[in-house]
Order: sequence, then C-alpha cells, then structure tokens
Amino acid sequence: MLLWVGGMQAGVPAFRGVWIATVANIDWPSTAAVGDPAKQQQEMVEMLDSIQTLGMNAVIFQVRPTADAMYQSELEPWSHWLTGQQGVWRDTNKLQDEWEMAYDPLEFVTTEAHERGMAVHAWLNPYRVTIGKMDTAMLAPNHLMRLHPNWFWKYGDQWYFEPGLDETREWICMVVEDVVCRYDVDAIHMDDYFYPYPLYRTAIPDAACFMTHPRGFTDIKAWRRNNVNMAIEAISQTIHMTKPWVEFGISPFGVWRNHNRDSLGSATTAGLTNYDHLYADVLYWIRQGWLDYVIPQLYWEIGRKAADYQVLAHWWANAVQDDCKLYIGMAPYRLDREGEAAAWHHGNEIVRQMELNRTIDRIEGECFYSAKPLLKNPLHVCDSIRVRYHAQ
Repeated sequence: MLLWVGGMQAGVPAFRGVWIATVANIDWPSTAAVGDPAKQQQEMVEMLDSIQTLGMNAVIFQVRPTADAMYQSELEPWSHWLTGQQGVWRDTNKLQDEWEMAYDPLEFVTTEAHERGMAVHAWLNPYRVTIGKMDTAMLAPNHLMRLHPNWFWKYGDQWYFEPGLDETREWICMVVEDVVCRYDVDAIHMDDYFYPYPLYRTAIPDAACFMTHPRGFTDIKAWRRNNVNMAIEAISQTIHMTKPWVEFGISPFGVWRNHNRDSLGSATTAGLTNYDHLYADVLYWIRQGWLDYVIPQLYWEIGRKAADYQVLAHWWANAVQDDCKLYIGMAPYRLDREGEAAAWHHGNEIVRQMELNRTIDRIEGECFYSAKPLLKNPLHVCDSIRVRYHAQ
C-alpha cells in the first residue's frame, strides 16, 4: 500500500502520474501483443521503467474500458483489446485456463509498479459498453448486455448503461468493490465519460426511463445529474467502506460550467461543459466530500480564448475543498501535432504550464495523457519533465 501525501517539496509535485490507456490499444498492449501474455508483460515492464525514469510516482491504469476487464473477473469478460476475443484468450501456446491462472494484468501492473515506488490507480469507465462502430455481436455470451438488454441504450453508434436504473448503479458498485477487495490498488479512478458527449441533433434515448422512474424530478436534465450524483456517492461509499485507505478520484472535462451560465463558473466560453452537457456536477461532488482528488483535463494552451489553461488552473484551485486534492491533467500528446495551435509547436508549452502550476498553492500534482505519446518525447518534453521532477 502506497499513500501519497499532498504538498510540494522543493518544487516537485506530490503526485506525478501518467495515464495508461488500454481502450483501442491506445497505450497498452500493442496490437502486436494482443493475445500474447508474455509480450504484454515485456511491454508493460519497459513502459513502467521508462515512466519511472521521468520521476513519476503513479500510473492510472485503465482496467475497465467498455464493461469488460483487464483483470480476472467473475463479473465481466476479458477485454478483447487484451485477449483478441472478448471473454477468451487467443493465440497462446497454453490452454486458456492455464493463462488465466498464471497471468492477471492488474495484479502484474500493481506488483511491478509498487516495486518501482509508483502508486496504481485502477481506471474504470462506468457507463460505456462499446466505442466507435463495435459490433455487439462480438460481446461475450456472458456479457451483461446480453443478460439484461433492458439496462442499456444506444446513442449514435455506441451502447451505454442506463444511468437512471438502480440496477446499473448497483452493478457498477459491485465491480468497484470486486477490484478494491481483490487488488492492492491505491485508488479507483474515473475520467470524463459519464453521460455521452452530445451528438448533433441526436437525443439521448432515456425519456421512457425518466417517465417510469422520475424520482420526483420534472426536469430530465436535473434527473440525469442526480443519476450520476447517486452513482458517485455510492461508489465513494463502496470504496471507503471496503478499504478506507483506497482513494477515489475523478478526471473531469476541464470546464465545469461557463461564467455566463453560472456565477460560480469559470471565465470561459467553452462549447461543452461537465454540468450542462455531460450531467457531471463535479463541483457538487467535491463539496459533498465524495472525492479524494480531482484531475481536471486542462488540455488547452495558456492564452486560449475559449478555455485558457491559466484561467482554469486558478478556477479549479479555488473550487477544491481541503479534503479534496487537486492535480492537473496535461496534454503532451498535443505537442508538435499537425493542426494544433501554434503554442503546441514549441516544446515549452508543457513547461510553461508546469511552471504556472508551481505558483498556485492548491495544485499538488500533475498527470500526463497518455503514456505512449509522452514517451515518444515530442519536442524533448520528457527531458524537461525529468529535469524538473528530479530537482532537489
């Protein structure tokens, strides 16, 4: 068990993390390693070694990308991004049950990371079942969507849990409890995906559920926010009742609400916000004491007109309470990428943001999205991070 305390020491953030995304094989495992446990372990060891050399002390490892599992679970099937086929291992020289007995990715990552002095935050997506144009025919026979199809709805090309049902909230809490009970993780982590990002002229198909289970609400938007509020409260209680020392953190979209819609909002003009579009009232969760930390995704440059990194860093610092730590989510993946704003074509944008963070007392850490693009060292950003994180 690793516990990270807040506060800066010698200008070095207390929390120095990297997201390791597994959905669509973004960071791990590589497509060449799908279905190959030995290659997956080799890749993970190399990745953790590289992350450690930068001075990082935490990884946020995605273990449930689409109601599936990057760990041995009796509740949900193996992820096809791990095995090649949801629910079963593919292309191995051992029998499936032998691999399942010998290799558990979450156990492996937890052991390897802790040996390197790094905390492990198990990253779960609560509502997503498919992404892109995944065919539901690929879902394992025991997938929950096959067993309880009325718990789900389709929005655009993707399938989601219905957040308005007690059953889905209870299921998510069961999954969280299972991970916390069986693994030596330091935190449970969720990102910005609650209700889906809105699609043009496409209504969320939950009107029937709202009419059937209104719970006293007459405004469907307020009802949706309450659905997510209840889930966050229940997940927080589940974690802390199971293992009080395991933390619960959220990495929300970077804008809670614009000031022109709410006097408590930030001086931004973002076209999308947590509160109004994703029905994620992060400010309320902080005030209720449900979160141990928050990592807003401030993936914009300093000076951006609609969403200025500097404005938002100060806003979040004012928003957090004493019992909720603030780390900042940063975007090295944008460096030197074609089509990005001019600021991202200079290696000092991330450095500028890191230096700004050190001037704001409430910011206690940083986290970088995500491992693979970071470790490619765009514009030598890794060299800059290493120098600052090893400074004494």
